[in-house]
Amino acid sequence: MVRLIMGTKGSGKTKKLIELIDNAAKDEPGHVICIEANSSLAHDIHYQIRLIEASEYKLNSYEVYRGFISGLYAGNYDITHMFIDNLCKTVGRDVDKDTEGFIRWLDSFGERNGIKFTVTISANPSVLSEDMQRYL
Repeated sequence: MVRLIMGTKGSGKTKKLIELIDNAAKDEPGHVICIEANSSLAHDIHYQIRLIEASEYKLNSYEVYRGFISGLYAGNYDITHMFIDNLCKTVGRDVDKDTEGFIRWLDSFGERNGIKFTVTISANPSVLSEDMQRYL
């Protein structure tokens, strides 16, 4: 239930993300949320998408991010898809074992609660472990 979109800056991640968000707005039966580092997508995505600017909530660790996502779901069981843009930039770190642990947590949380996650990370996909490659 997790899909990673990875690539270096300028590789087309944002364009692909916008396309996926717009498709989700049309196709998803429940609510769709997009968490982004700043408000750069505000004018590019469908008006029905709940856009959350991460900088307003100081999502500066994976532990805080877990709590935030859990809280969003606790307040709205109709969420069917969450998009997370620039995960590592938001948290303020490079891809590491904690990033991979967070992605695994998203997968487990999504399976339990029927939520799809699409996550963008600005990094070369080769930095992922072999186990994490399955999310690409």
